[in-house]
Amino acid sequence: MSDCEILCRNNGPLRISGNFLIKDAEDGVFDVAGRTVISLCRCGESQNKPFCDGSHKRVEFQSEVKARQLPPPAPKA
Repeated sequence: MSDCEILCRNNGPLRISGNFLIKDAEDGVFDVAGRTVISLCRCGESQNKPFCDGSHKRVEFQSEVKARQLPPPAPKA
């Protein structure tokens, strides 16, 4: 069992639960105040990126995700 689970919610955010660390592009750590569940925006409309603020409902964001196997990673040159 993983320490962290990510749920791809249809027409909504990525829901992360468990033990996780969220960093910005400069390696800074977001202070999520001890939360063990958080949602990340997929629609691009949140005013609180990278976190979901429910904007996906207002803009009627549509995206259904089904689990699948990814191909192996390409070799690094």
